[in-house]
Amino acid sequence: MAGNHEAASAPQTISVSRSAWRWWKNLAARDGRVAATRQLLTALFEFVRDSTPERRRQHYGDAGYDWDHRVNTTSAAVGWRDRLLGVFHSPYQPTEAVLFHEMIAALSAEARFGFCDFVFIDLGSGKGRALLMASDYPFRRIVGLELLPALNYAAQENLSKYRSESQKCFAIESICADATEFTFPVEPTMLFLFNPFPEPGLKSVIENLERSLRDHPRKVYVLYHNPLLEHVLTESVALKKIYGTHQYAVYASD
Repeated sequence: MAGNHEAASAPQTISVSRSAWRWWKNLAARDGRVAATRQLLTALFEFVRDSTPERRRQHYGDAGYDWDHRVNTTSAAVGWRDRLLGVFHSPYQPTEAVLFHEMIAALSAEARFGFCDFVFIDLGSGKGRALLMASDYPFRRIVGLELLPALNYAAQENLSKYRSESQKCFAIESICADATEFTFPVEPTMLFLFNPFPEPGLKSVIENLERSLRDHPRKVYVLYHNPLLEHVLTESVALKKIYGTHQYAVYASD
């Protein structure tokens, strides 16, 4: 879809060394240099361990969705550079289809809203699996933002290939951009987050959302999958929790 892009394009090349430096600096400011260095070494050790052929094969366990829809959204086929960048931004992992539809059903039961009034936005959309699954619902439109160009390219390929009898929304786009600088559209929004940022990035996103809601009051729902940093949303003055399990949390604007 040729759409109204609400964010500037991301740089074509993202530096691994600069990403690692920013990651370490944020940790050092919070925990001290020694602790930050220890965490960096641990992260690099785990990256090397997870790069062995045996560990890589384990990531094909989520391939059922891809087989059914003839797309490529698994984490196993992500190149080493993008996996290393994921250590310092957010590791790529697609959402399980059953859980995604469970989250949507839970929100629908709590909020009783009309899909056709809402834009679905996935920040940190990776290869686009959540965008494809969201198209099973009649959203006004669907937008994904992904920082890494290789993952965004895969998402665009998947969007062009995807065919499903259950698809109800065809206005879908994937944008390569920094989601922390995203300007939210002034439409009712369902925002999907699969723990896509370190804490500073998530705080920036929520602050941007709060500013947008002050300037243009409207209904916004946030589906936060794997809510490791849920306290950031809990502390928001614009959002309140309406539902949750150990796997996800659902928030709504006041």
